[in-house]
Amino acid sequence: MYHYGKTSQARLNTCHPEIQRLFNELIKDWDISIICGHRTEDEQEAAVKSGNSKTHFPNSKHNSLPSLGVDAALYPIDWRDEGRHYMFVGMVKQKAKDLGINIRCGADWDGDNDTDDQTFNDLVHFELVL
Repeated sequence: MYHYGKTSQARLNTCHPEIQRLFNELIKDWDISIICGHRTEDEQEAAVKSGNSKTHFPNSKHNSLPSLGVDAALYPIDWRDEGRHYMFVGMVKQKAKDLGINIRCGADWDGDNDTDDQTFNDLVHFELVL
């Protein structure tokens, strides 16, 4: 059984209780890093500027408090291993289904709103669908 480090736990604590419930179940079986939970306006605009987000404040799921979005990946993170990220997406989606939590991820963008960008593959992003 794994556990979150202080930084990952602090980031997860900024997220909606259902996201916390999901990722607290996942950590039991896999070593996970929480990359980002809630983002302030400055943090969101910095993410856009760096190319890590396409969505300006306050329109990202990360901008609500508690955050409706979380960025997470298997630890240690290998940004070049896309297959590993896709595998984690499958693990998260299956656990969410098992728990009855409605989520989607950055691999699911379908153009259903202005913040979706089908050319932007954000495999580490997961968000609660309310």
